[in-house]
Amino acid sequence: MPSQSSEFVVVERPTTNSRIFAHTRWDAIPVAAALLHCAYLFGMFYLFPRVPLWVMLILGLIYSVSISWNINGISHNFIHNPYFRSPLLNRLFSILESITVGFSQIFYECIHLQHHKGNADRPDDHGETIDWISIYKHGDEGEPEHPLKYTFLSFFREDPKTVFKELKRKDPREAFL
Repeated sequence: MPSQSSEFVVVERPTTNSRIFAHTRWDAIPVAAALLHCAYLFGMFYLFPRVPLWVMLILGLIYSVSISWNINGISHNFIHNPYFRSPLLNRLFSILESITVGFSQIFYECIHLQHHKGNADRPDDHGETIDWISIYKHGDEGEPEHPLKYTFLSFFREDPKTVFKELKRKDPREAFL
């Protein structure tokens, strides 16, 4: 039986004739923001022995907040839509982001895509979830974990060995980069 046209979703992807950017020249904005964020980090290292502690505390607070918008904006979008046509530029940008936010973007991508597979699923009979970071994984009686507990403890619960094994299974070279 033929499908009706209402069953199909039409997705228009922006196109560009840019030799650098893969999707749109507007990707220059998050790339520039990432470069500025990285420069800010190195600027903090430079300033550390040169300014009073109270200045470093303010700069550190700003940096810690900026990590959030970087991860949830720049890195997240980059995982789903790499910014560059060149695989080399995408790899270099991934390394830049890893340095700036303090953790591997390859590991982040693996965890994040696993999150999409499970989509905050509830634990099965054995207490396992498809989504490694599901808010239900450590909740009680099928309820989600308290948001503050989830926020502050999730980082320590992630298992790098599981991520490493998954990366190694998919592409052994990625696991070591």
